[in-house]
Amino acid sequence: MHLYTYDGSFEGLLTVVFEAYERKAWPTAIEQQHLAQPSMFGETVAVPADEQKAQRVWQGLQKKLSGGALKELYHTFLWEQPGFEQLIFDYIRLAFGSNENIEGNYAAPCVLQVQQAAKQVHREKHRMEAFVRFQKTSDGLFYATISPDFNVLPLIVRHFEKRYADQRWAIYDTRRRYGAYYDLQSTRLINLELPPQQRQATVAAAALDAEEEGYRQLWQVYFESVNIPERRNPKLHLRHLPRRYWKYLSEKQPQSLR
Repeated sequence: MHLYTYDGSFEGLLTVVFEAYERKAWPTAIEQQHLAQPSMFGETVAVPADEQKAQRVWQGLQKKLSGGALKELYHTFLWEQPGFEQLIFDYIRLAFGSNENIEGNYAAPCVLQVQQAAKQVHREKHRMEAFVRFQKTSDGLFYATISPDFNVLPLIVRHFEKRYADQRWAIYDTRRRYGAYYDLQSTRLINLELPPQQRQATVAAAALDAEEEGYRQLWQVYFESVNIPERRNPKLHLRHLPRRYWKYLSEKQPQSLR
């Protein structure tokens, strides 16, 4: 039995793949170092991330998989559900061990699971792009918090870079405690340790720009004016806009609820 631990990065996970092939010792489990529990049976192998080794694995995958499949593999990494590392390893091992393209081999459980995980992440990405609402702070920064089911922050950065290229903005993932900051030139991922009272969907009133409340009320008035009570369909509404996303939307704040 072989437990491999890594630093939690995608490069680190690809390095685990390299090391497993180098040792010819397939993992029975792969865990992040800060989450791993000492194993009473078998061997625990701590694998430091190595960019060159990770690149060699990625280049090998490029020869075996299409661009779409490579994207699905990365999306599965962002999926973060229990066992996702082992799922990725099994998929990669199947790809390297086959002379044919495996992308349509749904008889292999890992192929179907990777596609399903990627679809879930892709859906969450689009919802975050649609539902994120920024609040303008007193120093001119547009700030938003998110708490997505999956780690989609790296996937939505490009969308907001294009949409708000002329504004400084920051998006903070309260669940994973890191964010993205755009300074009008480039975006960088940042780690923040905010106190619990700041890990919420709204900015404290004292930190907001003086006009922010007026804009929020204006949006609520607009939403109410275009809403047609006779055409309300709560079930359809919840299907397209699940309740867990309401905390991001100005029109769903207490002042506009019915």
